[in-house]
Amino acid sequence: MRHGLLLFCLLFFIRIVPAQTPGNPTSTIANFTSGMEKRAGFLPFYWDAKKGKIWLEIDKFETELLYYPSLASGIGSNDIGLDRGRLGQEHIVKFQRTGPKVLMVEPNYHYRAISNDPLERRAVEESFAQSIHWGFEVAAEEGNRVLVDLTPFLMQDAVGAIQDISRTRQGNFRLDASRCALYLPNSKSFPQNTELEVTITLTGDSPGAYLRSVVPTPTSVTMRQHHSFVQLPEPGYKVREFDPRIGYGGIEYFDYATPVSQPIIKKYISRHRLEKKDPKAAVSEAVKPIVYYLDPGTPEPIRTALLEGTAWWDQAFEAAGYKGAFQVKLLPANADPMDVRYNLIQWVHRSTRGWSYGASIIDPRTGEIIKGKVTLGSLRVRQDYLIAQGLVGKFDTDTAHVTEMMQMSLDRLRQLAAHEVGHTLGLPHNYIASAQGGTVFGRASVMDYPTMVAKLKGGSIDLSDAYTKGIGDYDKWSIIWGYQDFPAGTNEKQELDKIVRQMHAKGLTFLTDQDARPESSAHPATHLWDNGSNAVDELKRTMEVRKVALSHFNETKIPAGTPMATLEEVFVPMYLFHRYQVEAAAKVLGGQTYTNALRGDGQPVLSVVPAEEQYRALYALLATIDPQTLAVPPFVLKSIPPRPFRYNPNNREVFKRRTGMTFDPMGPPEAAVGMTLRLILNPERCARLVHQKLFDPKQLGLADVLNQLIRTIYRKPVKQTYTDEISRMTGLKLAEQLISLAQNKDADGATRDLAHRSLQRIKKLANVSQGRTYGLITHLIRQYEQNPAQVQPSPVLTPPDGMPIDPGQEWLDGLLGEPACEWEYESPFKQ
Repeated sequence: MRHGLLLFCLLFFIRIVPAQTPGNPTSTIANFTSGMEKRAGFLPFYWDAKKGKIWLEIDKFETELLYYPSLASGIGSNDIGLDRGRLGQEHIVKFQRTGPKVLMVEPNYHYRAISNDPLERRAVEESFAQSIHWGFEVAAEEGNRVLVDLTPFLMQDAVGAIQDISRTRQGNFRLDASRCALYLPNSKSFPQNTELEVTITLTGDSPGAYLRSVVPTPTSVTMRQHHSFVQLPEPGYKVREFDPRIGYGGIEYFDYATPVSQPIIKKYISRHRLEKKDPKAAVSEAVKPIVYYLDPGTPEPIRTALLEGTAWWDQAFEAAGYKGAFQVKLLPANADPMDVRYNLIQWVHRSTRGWSYGASIIDPRTGEIIKGKVTLGSLRVRQDYLIAQGLVGKFDTDTAHVTEMMQMSLDRLRQLAAHEVGHTLGLPHNYIASAQGGTVFGRASVMDYPTMVAKLKGGSIDLSDAYTKGIGDYDKWSIIWGYQDFPAGTNEKQELDKIVRQMHAKGLTFLTDQDARPESSAHPATHLWDNGSNAVDELKRTMEVRKVALSHFNETKIPAGTPMATLEEVFVPMYLFHRYQVEAAAKVLGGQTYTNALRGDGQPVLSVVPAEEQYRALYALLATIDPQTLAVPPFVLKSIPPRPFRYNPNNREVFKRRTGMTFDPMGPPEAAVGMTLRLILNPERCARLVHQKLFDPKQLGLADVLNQLIRTIYRKPVKQTYTDEISRMTGLKLAEQLISLAQNKDADGATRDLAHRSLQRIKKLANVSQGRTYGLITHLIRQYEQNPAQVQPSPVLTPPDGMPIDPGQEWLDGLLGEPACEWEYESPFKQ
């Protein structure tokens, strides 16, 4: 009797208790979630406060939706790149139920068959792998609805922070589940999207300097990561084929249903959905305007400048025949910035100046932009102000020139806001725009990287025209081409081609990141951070501005009461004021002018830069390494003491030195010489110089360049003076560059041979010279001849970080996009 009772109780326990246990979905959702907080919306979820879990209710099986992670709160280091608001990769996913499991599956949209034949589509689907992001156990069900524990999926490093920390050599970190939790204030469900947020903590040993500078306890890195599930756009979006003659990012995929006679790779642009209420009207309101929202945490007067710069794009949409189709507003107080319904311009703080980004969440099926997201670094404006300080600052009183300096900085922010928003409209960089536009300074597009135009007016510097004050002509044509809404029955392909031809007739073209790299690319007018329709003329003009800036440089460039050592931060951009125009002029050497021509469109295809222009570039570049030009002004040498207590002696914004704490008078000249020589003797540029001489004996060749370098640099100094020492240093750096070039196994054979011959010539010059002029150079050449592996040139003192911040490299590659890439959505779309 007693045994029977025990058996009955055991069977009762087995039958009743598991009804509340995940994996045995016999309980109803209502019973299982009793006492939990429900949040209805696109994907309803329940908050289980007792267990700290999120339970997701799924009723949309085999229905595609968009998932993407993002970073709600960042680390604060530009170098690591984990910024507040950073978007992760978007994924088309769907939920599939298999017995007690629900799989979150990502179809492979890189390979398709656009066909009405289901068997043809299935053949492609089964030929390429899919991705399963997670598997869930069904905890409860009710009708066609199931409940799953979403918590483990949420508690992961979804944005790849661990990889970014490792990539930037900041240590090996791992996720610590005991220090992770749901973040309820930002976990919400809306009609078209469900947003969930978690606090995650990464732990590791030996954190790098970047982490140590921004994390209070750098072995424990805590941030908030966000997960978005979004309803995909309704049908009706019209794809637009990519045209390489006008810049748009987008999607591409293999279509295996394509006839053999046509390209199998399909390319379409990314853009927002925009339709006229009346497509037949020359000017019409939009069915739904594009609205961008600015982070209300942006302070004044920066807030107003960003609103004004962003609003420039309405000029472009007006040119495309829209009325009020592009708008910018402050984000409402009750709006969630992570909500996919809001195109957002976010003001982000970091420990250093850094890149700004324009990225987008797109529908990978069509290329439609669902959400534009701009990240603007708050310290960039301070760097612009610092440059203005060096150019026109005169702190005789605390307010002298402040208005002019602040105005230039705000003008730059207006341009930057327009630039990054342009990326989120689908536009990549257009780096040839600074050479087009009908004026000497170009400015055909805000999608270029501009540097300030500092003009000489009498004996002073004028910044009133430092930056553009509106959208460029190319920007208008690009929006017309990408967003024009044609009436039914229009031959769209013909009309789009007509727009491109009209743009070309205005002297406007498109070249982007790959065409602008200072080392490997060859176009003489496509550069980063340059100005002017002619790179050589602008280098000469820039050198004149630099000369005036340095001649006026004195202690009034910093306010009274400021440590004199900080004068160096203002001096650096003045001394290197020419650095990016040197990059531009160097590309004229071995340069080739070309377009993204299509067969039959009438554009010029390719031509070599005329010899006369290449020689002009060479002589202008050699002038930048003249010892008199490179000598640091006496005032500076007497006015920059070692940095005081609590002022970082390893500041990235000052010149590197070999003199310990004291200012190194040879540091700035060595940085400038190394920069110019590296650009001139870039292996790919050298190969182009060799080859162009083969086809045209009158052209500038590498032998001509090397001969001129040797004649210019190896002049025997007769006195032990500062400029003579700069001359000796320059000769040493040239020899080291030639040794490196001669030993570069990836370099063109003729290039290596000419570098070797030049070293022999330098050795002969050394043998007939007197004094210590060439002693070390002779030693290095002998080492190179006898045992090349033992040659150890001294490390070059490179220039301080340029651009937004980076040791001499434009992007992460990449970007956004860098660059970048950046089609790469991240690196090319950064500035």
